[in-house]
Amino acid sequence: MTTLVVLAKAPVAGRSKTRLTPPCTPREAADLAEAALADTLDAVLGCSARRHVLVLDGEPGPWLPPGIEVLRQRGDGLDERLASAFADIAEPALVVGMDTPQVTPALLDDGLAALDGTDAVLGPAEDGGYWAVGLRHVDDRVFLGIPMSRADTFEHQWRRLAALGRRPVRLPTLRDVDRFDDAVAVAALAPGSRFATQLSVVRDRHDRATHPGWCAATNDSGVSDTAHTPPVGHEGDHGTC
Repeated sequence: MTTLVVLAKAPVAGRSKTRLTPPCTPREAADLAEAALADTLDAVLGCSARRHVLVLDGEPGPWLPPGIEVLRQRGDGLDERLASAFADIAEPALVVGMDTPQVTPALLDDGLAALDGTDAVLGPAEDGGYWAVGLRHVDDRVFLGIPMSRADTFEHQWRRLAALGRRPVRLPTLRDVDRFDDAVAVAALAPGSRFATQLSVVRDRHDRATHPGWCAATNDSGVSDTAHTPPVGHEGDHGTC
């Protein structure tokens, strides 16, 4: 049975979900990151994998549920961290990030089942990255040198798998949470999630305070009118690519 792995950054203000600021404060962005991670871990525990692992950049907190094994991330860039995660697991594994809190146990089980029949799976994200990658055999060459957090990351990764003789199976496309408009859209897909509840808290707080940055960043529907440029060198939350 394949291991299910979450590659994530511990939710800490100023380090987590930085592309949500503005309109969110760093603390609000970290709270949203924690909710997204908790939802993801719940889905992982609900799927059929026999082993559930969190490969973490940072320290575990009270958000960590029982039944999750924790390993530390190794490496500098996201390509190295992915390669190291698979090397440390050392068995067939499906790796997901923390940026898709709408993921369900059924969707994860579909990814596990697909990996049972091939040697690689890859789940594209709407922004051109990917939210899931699975391998039956460890090979650093799969990841090292792949440009991450770009609009063509999925295509680079798909071509690399094919060039190495893998037979990748494409998983469903998901939207991941990078900017505030993504957060609104993803929360709507999972209205009963911790993430949706936390986003509602944040929006209510800003509505009450009539925060100038919030008003400037959102239209009447609450969806961002302005794209927020990620900081130089930003690679998400060491989850989705």
